[in-house]
Amino acid sequence: MSKKTYAAGLGLALTAAALPLASSAENRIDRIRPDAPELAAFGPYPIGVQTLEFINPGQNDILNTSTEAQPLYDRALTVEVWYPAATGTEPGGSYRAMLRDGKTEVTLHGRAARDAAPANGTRFPLVVISHGYPGNRYLMSHLGENLATKGYVTVSIDHRDSTYSDQAAFGSTLLNRPIDQRFVIDQMEALDGPLGAIVNAEQTGVIGYSMGGYGALIFAGAGVTEASTQYSWGTPAGLLARHQAGSDSHAALNDARVKAVIAIGPWGMNTGFWDATGLAGINKPLMMMAGSADDVSIYPAMRKIFEGAVNTTRHLLTFEAANHNAAAPMPAPIESWEPVDNLDFIPFEHYADAVWDTNRMNNITQHFAAAFMGLHLKGETQNTSYLELEPNAADGVISKDDAGKELPDHTHWKGFAPRTALGLRFETLTATP
Repeated sequence: MSKKTYAAGLGLALTAAALPLASSAENRIDRIRPDAPELAAFGPYPIGVQTLEFINPGQNDILNTSTEAQPLYDRALTVEVWYPAATGTEPGGSYRAMLRDGKTEVTLHGRAARDAAPANGTRFPLVVISHGYPGNRYLMSHLGENLATKGYVTVSIDHRDSTYSDQAAFGSTLLNRPIDQRFVIDQMEALDGPLGAIVNAEQTGVIGYSMGGYGALIFAGAGVTEASTQYSWGTPAGLLARHQAGSDSHAALNDARVKAVIAIGPWGMNTGFWDATGLAGINKPLMMMAGSADDVSIYPAMRKIFEGAVNTTRHLLTFEAANHNAAAPMPAPIESWEPVDNLDFIPFEHYADAVWDTNRMNNITQHFAAAFMGLHLKGETQNTSYLELEPNAADGVISKDDAGKELPDHTHWKGFAPRTALGLRFETLTATP
């Protein structure tokens, strides 16, 4: 047998051997790796999950807007809500979610029990989660579940015109992201019944990925430029002026209930949506997460957001050599590993990174989100030590005495075991006096 024939035969044998494992594998969103940082660990609460439908009346119907007509419609949004559940709730459940191709349904497995009774006697801070374009409410389900176990009500939005199933004109996404985010906070605050009784919307955080991060920055105070309201490929009829820096309509979007914002791979600076004036409007504590090789939102452009938000304390967590899928997307479902006939790429590429393991990035995201939201939504001041770090993790020094007590020159990242913070940077800038 020739080397070429042997190699081909070996490849077929390995593929055949892998098939039973692949076909029986579960698409889990709740794995915590043994090397995960400290705060990625699940919290003390069993969790439940509910699917809710909200309708925002009288919104601009961007898909049918022209210079001659600006019709309105009732904008329907589906959301997934994870929450602390009653003591004794058995963990475990599944979700039916659409794949990136917009036509294949897959099953995801996690910790939440469907429609479980909420915990009672306590109100929990609210965290809104906002996906990319396109995406869906399950794209960051790992984070929704994880934070819920730690005492948050998390609500993840299916943004209409921006999901895998209904992806439509980009102008709708540009206009509606911050509007959807605020509307969902209003709806969660207005909920009645046992679920509504545990929501504390006065302490709200917003987490957005890519276009969700774009919306979160506008919501946090970053009004857009006049030029961006006139892009031919953007929102028609100049309607994006609703979010223009200095406008009364953008000022009215400001929400005192929102106490902290996390923007992951936020899109927009790369195409001129903000300038120094717009970024100076950000008035919420901000954490950004990004891959240094991001060629979608463009890493140097995202650094300009970090540098330009001069009126707030902000952090930037960088995954060295990661691309646009850094931090946010759940692990790629096994069904996404095969080509499909309606995309010119394998759906796997929508979820995964070529350098970093997705589960690893998810755990790091869970750790920093818990530290940041805990500090700003719960007043957990002890969390500051997880956010006051040597900027380049590789420069951290482990220095302890024989009893394991840290010495003054110890600078290894808190919460990370030895050797597990390599490839990360964490920078902080404070508000300019």
